[in-house]
Amino acid sequence: MLPPKVPDQLRQIVGLDGVITHDSELRVYDCDGYTLEKSTPQVVVLPRTTGEVAAVLRLLHREQVAFVPRGAGTGLSGGCLPLAAPVMVCTSRMTRILAVDFANRRATVEAGVVNLAVTNAAKGGRLYYAPDPSSQTACTIGGNVAENSGGPHTLKYGVTTNHVLGVELVLPNGEVVQLGGPMEDVPGYDLVGLTVGSEGTFGVVTQATLRLIRRPQAWKTLLAIFESVDDATQTVSGIVAAGIVPAALEMMDQLIVAAVEAAYHFGFPTDAGAVLIIELDGLAAGLEPQAQRVIEICRVNRAREVSVAKDEAERAALWKSRKRAFGAVGRLAPSYCTQDGVVPRTKLPDILRVISKIGRRYRLRIANVFHAGDGNIHPIILYDERDADQVERVLNAGREILEACVALGGSITGEHGIGVEKIQQMPLLFSPTDLLVMQQLRRVFDPKQRCNPGKIFPTPGVCVETTRPKRRAAV
Repeated sequence: MLPPKVPDQLRQIVGLDGVITHDSELRVYDCDGYTLEKSTPQVVVLPRTTGEVAAVLRLLHREQVAFVPRGAGTGLSGGCLPLAAPVMVCTSRMTRILAVDFANRRATVEAGVVNLAVTNAAKGGRLYYAPDPSSQTACTIGGNVAENSGGPHTLKYGVTTNHVLGVELVLPNGEVVQLGGPMEDVPGYDLVGLTVGSEGTFGVVTQATLRLIRRPQAWKTLLAIFESVDDATQTVSGIVAAGIVPAALEMMDQLIVAAVEAAYHFGFPTDAGAVLIIELDGLAAGLEPQAQRVIEICRVNRAREVSVAKDEAERAALWKSRKRAFGAVGRLAPSYCTQDGVVPRTKLPDILRVISKIGRRYRLRIANVFHAGDGNIHPIILYDERDADQVERVLNAGREILEACVALGGSITGEHGIGVEKIQQMPLLFSPTDLLVMQQLRRVFDPKQRCNPGKIFPTPGVCVETTRPKRRAAV
């Protein structure tokens, strides 16, 4: 329950334009990219500085009000959904790049800085920020830290946690703490690593110090066309087995290729069963032999055609098409739910066959675009959220896909977190003792558990999770 005086007290901290209470404006914040579950906050507060965030959290702590942090709202698991949390603290106005240290290859930025803006700021030193989610033109560093985001180039360069040196964190009681810092390998417990991926349950990250890396001297980006998904996935295993580590190894199936081609007109063959985007990077002198070896492996696995981007413009157009694939899905259905599971790379053919069977059983079309190199799948379930029966089938299909990932030796998330979507699947990976220990750890940062409640952990002793959002699409 939100005390009536709190909205005015929040305005005194962040100004009149920093507090949203009107119903029509609040609806903008009722979900993230996971639109199956929706819940509208009572108040959205938009601080501009760490000091304002600290003052807001001190007020909420004093008034015993729960809250949920939010970045750009591009997550895909409902991680910023306000459950039993009347106040949403949004960092979208904290957009300053505080420092770019070219000599030491690091940048310090506020939580609301857009991912791509970090790379743009580092270009002058021939550096860049490696994690590049498909939403990198919109998602923010604070959200990337919360979800430990990845992207197409995760295969070679790792995920967010591999590139964060330190964070400034405002604890739920309003205390500001610095974890890690500009130095590499800070002694003691890895509290930065603990915070990255904690899904906003420790407090609000307001700043991050990021590692920048040298831009490769050259790239070779290949497009391989296959008649079947099986041939494409066998090629993925063949490339890695040959000792080649591409910077990126991405796959799109026929349904996605058709939507992307209709939207962006790159020239993808819409009759192909699947396409692979394979990017090699490094010293220019060593790329041609690697590219020839990759082409050979593609042909051994019955590739219909393999081409190499002839210049930077063609490479950019190819990546633009891939990274905007999710936007093109709107051409296929009124609504879609993007899953995020992981399987061992060699199990990709198996999980794709399982997904196909699940789609047929639930009478749902499922498109696939994913980070094939590291086995991080993104089945996109197409539906109409106005149809309650379809919504139930989507939920059941999604659950079965994640269960299949675990059965094949994988995980229920690769880069988008647990949020509200996958709470019921946590016991598939963790024992009751595991989950209890994780929650005890959370209480070190948030003893009252008022920061992003209802996320990650199932309720102990409850077989079916009952702490659900206020409303669901079409229900």
